[in-house]
Amino acid sequence: MKDNVGLIGLRIVRKQRNLNQLKVAMDLNISREALSHYENGKRCPDVQMLRRLSDYFNVSIDFLINGKEFTKK
Repeated sequence: MKDNVGLIGLRIVRKQRNLNQLKVAMDLNISREALSHYENGKRCPDVQMLRRLSDYFNVSIDFLINGKEFTKK
């Protein structure tokens, strides 16, 4: 991730669903710190984790990364 932006959409969708980091982390069997690092750009999740997050929130990986769905121009 460039400039430590983090997964913009991850924080958006988590907050929209009124879930705290601990609940999501426990559901995904990761640490709360790892989830926080993904949101803040301190750690980049691997593809497998991106897929797990995408499935968990039922959003695209593109949304997790950019905070919006992919659209063709």
